[in-house]
Amino acid sequence: MIADYLLLLLAFALILAGALIFTNAVEWAGHRLNMGEGAVGSLLAAVGTAMPETLIPVVAIIGGAAGSEDVAIGAIIGAPFLLATIAMMLVGVAALIYKGRREQGTDLRVDASTLERDLRFFLIFFTVGILLGIDFVPAVVQIAGAVLLLGAYVYYVYRTIRDQSDIQDSDEIKPLYVSRVLRRDDAEQPSTLLIAFQFILGLGVIVGAAELFVEELITTAEAIGVEPIVLSLVLAPLATELPEKANSFFWVREGKDSLALGNITGAMVFQSTIPISFGLIFTDWSLDAYSFISAGLGIAGGFLAYEVLHRRGHFVAPAIIAWGALYAVFPIYVIIA
Repeated sequence: MIADYLLLLLAFALILAGALIFTNAVEWAGHRLNMGEGAVGSLLAAVGTAMPETLIPVVAIIGGAAGSEDVAIGAIIGAPFLLATIAMMLVGVAALIYKGRREQGTDLRVDASTLERDLRFFLIFFTVGILLGIDFVPAVVQIAGAVLLLGAYVYYVYRTIRDQSDIQDSDEIKPLYVSRVLRRDDAEQPSTLLIAFQFILGLGVIVGAAELFVEELITTAEAIGVEPIVLSLVLAPLATELPEKANSFFWVREGKDSLALGNITGAMVFQSTIPISFGLIFTDWSLDAYSFISAGLGIAGGFLAYEVLHRRGHFVAPAIIAWGALYAVFPIYVIIA
């Protein structure tokens, strides 16, 4: 049993390491493509940090082990739930702690239209995806819903690129990890070949670690008598999404609100469309009470973000506490149930 716990921790560490490698390559790719800071935050950084969480359900379904479908559904729904609650709380805490350091204090320095677009996309399409998980929804409607969600994300990418802001400065990106390891002189201006190599390396580490994670998650759930979907809803996003969203904490500290919030809201849009489309097509997508409750809490967190961040334009302590409370409701429900 101890060996299983150690392997689960090893999978956590490998997923995080792969995500760091992958995200660093993605940021350099965005700079090479002359993408604006908002587009890098909402698209490349968001998708890069969402990749580990996205690959867990893919690997689970391909593996086909008993309980793997529950793991897949839990990972798919758990990510938006965490992003709309704990991740929002994290950047809010950073804004309050470092308000004296930030020129804008607790106010937001972001493109209001971009923030509004991201949150609206999330609230609309995550709600659609969850409603398609009701038992009586026919399979043909679920497939049509998957096509709708895929199309919605394609449109979102188009809008984000069309409305992108100033080009990201290379000084704001950490040197390419592969160049630093190889002790090359081009770490701060890496070649396209090295960027592509690190991209593939990071993705490979994530895929391998995700497979180990799924296997050990199912084993651990069986050993402690908990349903796999419960552990997947909580552990998968905590292990894969939250560590990478720590970047947003430091971006907020430095006053880079567009990058910080784009990293979160962009991931919310991605996770509420692409992975759910995968679930609608390749799983039964018949959601249970755990899934509906966590999804409902995530939607509530999204509404709170829309009201506080978009309409009011600044962080407030009651909203930060509320985001943390929304997340805490789910484990309390699990314990009671």
